[in-house]
Amino acid sequence: MTLSTPPAALGRIRADVQSMHAYAVQDSRGLIKLDAMENPHRLPPALQAALGERLGALALNRYPGDRTADLQRALAAHAGMPEGFALMLGNGSDELISLLAMACDLPGAAILAPLPGFVMYAMSAQLQGLRFVGVPLTADFELDLDAMLAAIERERPAIVYLAYPNNPTANLWDDAAIERIVEAQGAQGGLVVIDEAYQPFAGRSYIDRVARHGHVLLMRTLSKFGLAGVRLGYLMGPAALIAEVDKLRPPYNISVLNCECALFALEHAEVFAEQAADIRRERARLFEGLARLPGVKTWPSEANMILVRVPDAGRAFDGMRERGVLVKNVSKMHPLLANCLRLTVGTADENTRMLAALEASL
Repeated sequence: MTLSTPPAALGRIRADVQSMHAYAVQDSRGLIKLDAMENPHRLPPALQAALGERLGALALNRYPGDRTADLQRALAAHAGMPEGFALMLGNGSDELISLLAMACDLPGAAILAPLPGFVMYAMSAQLQGLRFVGVPLTADFELDLDAMLAAIERERPAIVYLAYPNNPTANLWDDAAIERIVEAQGAQGGLVVIDEAYQPFAGRSYIDRVARHGHVLLMRTLSKFGLAGVRLGYLMGPAALIAEVDKLRPPYNISVLNCECALFALEHAEVFAEQAADIRRERARLFEGLARLPGVKTWPSEANMILVRVPDAGRAFDGMRERGVLVKNVSKMHPLLANCLRLTVGTADENTRMLAALEASL
């Protein structure tokens, strides 16, 4: 029997929600999955067994308790959080981005970010009823400093997001330009969120500068660290600011399983550090291989992905999929990304097969 939804019931759903597209996750069954910037490495068998035993002993009949505080302390130590700062946990960075939009939902408020960028900045603003202001990057995916400063002066945004490195372009922006933007946003009383989702693969971090500014928050995730399936993000900043945002956090938003997995991973951080080092080595090898392919343009990467432009992104994407390799076709995300594909850095074997699939699909 097919159940039909009465039009009156659908009428209770916001019109802008009905017109939206859900966040799309590609079907990767039977394919080499190189479309979502995941760490391709799994835990060694001995650590898998140790983690399984540890998770099996948890009291799943109880709500999460003091272990979340243990995780906050462990993450603060791991990140080198400055004195006077506090840290809050999110069910991935996505939840933190939503909570920030909720916290700053004053009449007429706006959220500003460079484009192309992470889609959740705009989506969270829309869902919360805030204006989203996107400022295009330059043709080489650098910050358009004059345009950013003009937009901050004109729009007076509640939040400016700066991804460091950026997604999907994978580059780190000029530090002097970032400081100009941070200062301008602070002068008009707004917040800056530095999103360091890809920090394990980057040559530098904002953590050493964040304490200079009382209006800057730093966001990270354990997804790229190697725990994408655990769904755990964290936000650091001046304690007074974090305390206000933390009031909106749902109770028990971090499960005991997520919490214990993260604590276990931090206890074995050297394993994940070596995985990140391997990914950086493979990234360099991919660049060498891509440089030999005619008609392929690349941009510098400080993340676990490489943005490439090919003569025909649709044809190359389909050809690679037919050859068993799934990447991300970002060519329709923004005009600056015309004919671009985003390639996740995988294992040595996966990268070899990805290069061969791309070459055969050009």
